[in-house]
Amino acid sequence: MKKRLFLTILSVLVLVLAACGNTDAEKKEESASKGEEAKAIRIGYFPNMTHIATIVALEKGYFEEQFGSDVKIKTNTFNDGSSFMEAMSTDAIDIGTVGPTPALNTYIKNPKHEIISGAVNGGAVLVVAKDSNINSVKDLVGKKIAIPTFGSTQDVGLIKSLKDAGIDVNQVTKVKQAPADTAALILKGELDGAATQEPWGVNIETTAGAKLLLDENQFAWGSESTNTVVVARSKFTEANPELTKKYLKAHIQAINFINENPDEAIQLFLDHIKTITGKDLSKDEVTKAFDRLKATTDVNEDVIKEMATISKEAGYINSDDIEGLVNLTYLNEVLNEQ
Repeated sequence: MKKRLFLTILSVLVLVLAACGNTDAEKKEESASKGEEAKAIRIGYFPNMTHIATIVALEKGYFEEQFGSDVKIKTNTFNDGSSFMEAMSTDAIDIGTVGPTPALNTYIKNPKHEIISGAVNGGAVLVVAKDSNINSVKDLVGKKIAIPTFGSTQDVGLIKSLKDAGIDVNQVTKVKQAPADTAALILKGELDGAATQEPWGVNIETTAGAKLLLDENQFAWGSESTNTVVVARSKFTEANPELTKKYLKAHIQAINFINENPDEAIQLFLDHIKTITGKDLSKDEVTKAFDRLKATTDVNEDVIKEMATISKEAGYINSDDIEGLVNLTYLNEVLNEQ
């Protein structure tokens, strides 16, 4: 009996010690992982004017300057916010620029990322075919209007503009269409207009002879509305707070350069697009598009909350509770250091 009791106590002690040993090991492992910065950072963005801050930071070498030679930079480009957020949700990218609506739509379903800075305000317009009888938003009833993708920032912006004009959204047919192909379809008469981001608005005006129905000050929330933001995986920012701040320092450098050297920034954008797409964009068009946006770190949280409500009403998400999506802690720390 005593022997059996002794063996039982011994077994319990072994289990307790083993558990303590595992806990200590786990703590050491956790501490080590938190103390080591990533050796590579994967950046995502679009080849659009509204992503000019990321493009200039890459072209000017600001990321390399901030990260140092020990951190490898990998980049991925995307054509729409849905594919960008899918890549972030599946751990294919760590950080980058995207529209706030795809970021909030994905957050409701999978809250594993955060908005850590603004990037561009304005830069979105509504253009219509030159020979159409569309002279106001109310004339869009029964028309086909292109959007980059369903649930995009431009899609939600179009809904906002329609609602403000007292139009039932269902009276307008929204067509998912790549911005680069929209001008040709408007020329063919297959589309009546487009809610799009720059430089595609100017491109459609020039190529298809389209007219500007709502400019950047009139479309949706206007030129002060947040059009593009910096989004990062929460696990990345939590594990790499210093690297996150270094990214934002490079981001701020790019924004300052853009605002102080607009002509050079435009040329850097043109060169970058030529390199990654092989296409030459018109400098005149890009310059005109540039004047329709503002590079900034500002984030209009009230607008983003209204975007969430519109997305819910449109059936893209089942809730508009985006508490925790916007986290400007890292940005404010960087700004306070300057």
